[in-house]
Amino acid sequence: MLQKKTILALTLVLMAVFPLSASRTLVTARLDSAILMMGRMTHMRVSVDQNKDAKGVFPLFYQMKENGIVGVCGDSVELRAPVKSDTSEKGGMLHIEYTIPVQAFDSGYYQLPEIAFVVGRDTAFSNKLALKVVPVVVDANTPIYDYANVADPEDKSIFDAVPDWVLDYWWVILLVVVAVAAFLYVWMKYKKEGSILGKKPEPTPYEVAVSALRELKDKKLWEQGMEKEYFTELTDVLRVYLFGRFGINAMEMTSRQILGALKNNKETRDKRDYIRQILNMADFVKFAKVRPLPDDNIASFENALKFVEETKPLPPADDEQSPETNQNQNDNSKKKNKKKTERKEVSRDV
Repeated sequence: MLQKKTILALTLVLMAVFPLSASRTLVTARLDSAILMMGRMTHMRVSVDQNKDAKGVFPLFYQMKENGIVGVCGDSVELRAPVKSDTSEKGGMLHIEYTIPVQAFDSGYYQLPEIAFVVGRDTAFSNKLALKVVPVVVDANTPIYDYANVADPEDKSIFDAVPDWVLDYWWVILLVVVAVAAFLYVWMKYKKEGSILGKKPEPTPYEVAVSALRELKDKKLWEQGMEKEYFTELTDVLRVYLFGRFGINAMEMTSRQILGALKNNKETRDKRDYIRQILNMADFVKFAKVRPLPDDNIASFENALKFVEETKPLPPADDEQSPETNQNQNDNSKKKNKKKTERKEVSRDV
């Protein structure tokens, strides 16, 4: 019994010497108004009671220094800067009261989180607060008073004028624009050319004639006793070539008319003998029913090939030389002529 009384007495002495309040940090929060109209502002009062020698901080204030706003409750409620503070002493304790502006833009009921206060290795938390945000009831005929205009952003950009849905779905818009542009390009190309892939270049009359002569040679008609068919196809190849290459309507002309047209053309005038031999031999075979010798068949084919090869279009000439090149060539030729003249004079003197 005496021992219990001794322990109780010591406990009372220690409590008197070291009061509990001296080692305990207390954080209390309250709102000026628990009901707030949307867009308006109220204040949160956060008081801290701590030992004078203790140094504590609110981590919330460090976040607020970056952009002046800390969003809570899913960013529906904003704790804003500037934060004001007032310090006083009470019974050996340090009492600090902070005033934090509070603003909300979404109506509803919110429970504000605890405010943390860090002292050394210890952390104290404030009590939770309830806030009701009331919406602004307006209609087309009711003007809105006491509200500031929408503030411009601090760092204005051209993207501020772009709707949010454009920024969110820009890749979809880009795909649609590319698809529409591709469709218009293909449609215009098809309307102009009649084909999406484009038409293959038409073969030249020379290419058509050479290809037809090769096919005729591969058929080996005269080797099979089909001389009439052989010369018919051979003359048809030449008639088509004359029309495509020189514009001579040989398909509707007789042999004499064809030779006359070749005589009037400067490019074919000296090549008439090739055609004359072929047409004469073809007339003999078709009308006189003469069977030509193998040498005559070979000679007719070779003459046709020579006529086509010797009258094919020439490749485009090289570009004309520049005036500087021509001037250099003229200077070089003058120097050569001058040296030749000097040599002649020297030889005469000798």
